[in-house]
Amino acid sequence: MPVIESRCVVPVDARTAFAVSQTTGEIRKRWDPFIRRQYFVDGATAPGKGVRTYTVQRFGFRMESEYVSYNPPSNVGMKMTKGSWFFERLAGGWKFTPVADDPGSTLAVWRYNFACRPRWLAPLAERIGTLLLQRDMDQRIRGFARGCSDPLVLAAARPSPA
Repeated sequence: MPVIESRCVVPVDARTAFAVSQTTGEIRKRWDPFIRRQYFVDGATAPGKGVRTYTVQRFGFRMESEYVSYNPPSNVGMKMTKGSWFFERLAGGWKFTPVADDPGSTLAVWRYNFACRPRWLAPLAERIGTLLLQRDMDQRIRGFARGCSDPLVLAAARPSPA
């Protein structure tokens, strides 16, 4: 099963980086080039373990996914529960770690694994999928890094003072 990974250092603490990664709606679309539309399903209003989301990718591919872990500010994981016919499985995790010598910065590491179908086509499809998904993930994490410097995204990601 192929695994792809992208990483970057962003100029915000881990709590803020995690919060930016979980933004939704128009704020999410400011930084995330992958998303055309995304929303929670089954009446959920916020992310959390077991919560499902419906995503329409920028080229129109559709996917339902479920949070399998949700541990602010360090990591989040998801798995596809319904999606494009060519994915047998798709799962990913995003990890946020403070940079040791710079507590105001965070290392973001995003890792995905997937398997394609039909099985007879999987060896070729997974090689092509690795190239395409790696390119998408690299663009997406660069967008995330821009979001971590965008005043509007940061304002939406930070909780308002009580």
